[in-house]
Amino acid sequence: MKQYKKIVLAYSGGLDTSVIIPWLKEHYEGCEIIAVAADVGQGAELSGLEEKAIKTGASKLYILDMREEFVDDYIIPTMQAGAIYENKYLLGTSFARPIIAKKIVEIAKKEGADAIAHGCTGKGNDQVRFELAIKAYAPNMGIIAPWRTWEMKSRDDEIDYAEKKGIPLNVSRETSYSKDKNLWHLSHEGLDLEDPANEPDYDKILEMGVSPEKAPDKPTYVTLTFEKGVPVALDGKKMKALDIITELNKVGGANGVGLIDMVENRLVGMKSRGVYETPGGTILYAAHELLETLCLDRDTQHYKQQVAMKFAELVYYGQWFTPLREALSAFVTTTQQTVSGEVKLKLYKGNIIPAGTTSPYSLYSEEIATFGEDEVYDQMDSQGFINLFGLPIKVKALLDEKMGK
Repeated sequence: MKQYKKIVLAYSGGLDTSVIIPWLKEHYEGCEIIAVAADVGQGAELSGLEEKAIKTGASKLYILDMREEFVDDYIIPTMQAGAIYENKYLLGTSFARPIIAKKIVEIAKKEGADAIAHGCTGKGNDQVRFELAIKAYAPNMGIIAPWRTWEMKSRDDEIDYAEKKGIPLNVSRETSYSKDKNLWHLSHEGLDLEDPANEPDYDKILEMGVSPEKAPDKPTYVTLTFEKGVPVALDGKKMKALDIITELNKVGGANGVGLIDMVENRLVGMKSRGVYETPGGTILYAAHELLETLCLDRDTQHYKQQVAMKFAELVYYGQWFTPLREALSAFVTTTQQTVSGEVKLKLYKGNIIPAGTTSPYSLYSEEIATFGEDEVYDQMDSQGFINLFGLPIKVKALLDEKMGK
């Protein structure tokens, strides 16, 4: 095993990283461990981290507030792209990893570290996301992934190790779901959720909101204002995108919006079952998509849907810092120049119902689309169009007829 003198650890204070610090001290004799916690909106999870990190063997802990950068440079561009992995997952964990890894590399360089450690398992996607970002900014940096080498094979083994070392944990064997929380979402995996046949016990696991059954019987209305595809106001009040997401999380969660239960295809090849809470993000995506239906021409809108699928794959696969992702983002930014206006939505028991969309750049013309009488569209024009559009079909049919088919 290669020895390192100074290791920077991506630290959350959860089960994995709590046991990693003493494990690193045991296996890399004399090394200094510097913990780095990224504030991407976990809230209370960050409280008490410094004391815990120091007590378990770290020399210091950095807590980096990255919330605004996370929203403006990662969340909003992904939302503008309409990127949704496998038509369901709004990429909450996926796009948080690149910014965290990038910042950890900055700290590692500042501290003169010769390795970066993370607590990602060898079965998951996050190991790829972290390490691709590290390679993008520190290609020669050593990387330590204990889950791929240590003797512990399960979360129960980690809990045993923590109890042996006297490490305080905020989970038990019965409630040790694997969770990831940030300002965009909360994911739940493991335990009874590993079997897709089991219905989630939402009363037990939900933290950002309620189930649709427990949502109010009266609908709630919200109005979002966008400028060039960026949310700039909520219910007429100018706000930063970060604050808009925070408020939408509250109102969306209260109305049972944004619950996703899916079996997804991990990058490493296996299928996994996860339950996600993304109340504000689900509302934001819905509003942005409605506005685009007014403001984008048909061909751009349809091609952008293809781009969205590829964009989602790149984010999910950890390929944020790649030329292709940057090129796709450039395309998306161009499409957003006219995506400005207001979208009103009705939230009711988990549903998001359109309640009116307006834009100064709307391409919708009531005068042209009307079923009533108009003077701007000659319906006879469609006859020639159909004849030309259908000519290949007609030619093929004539050939079939000649051949006796």
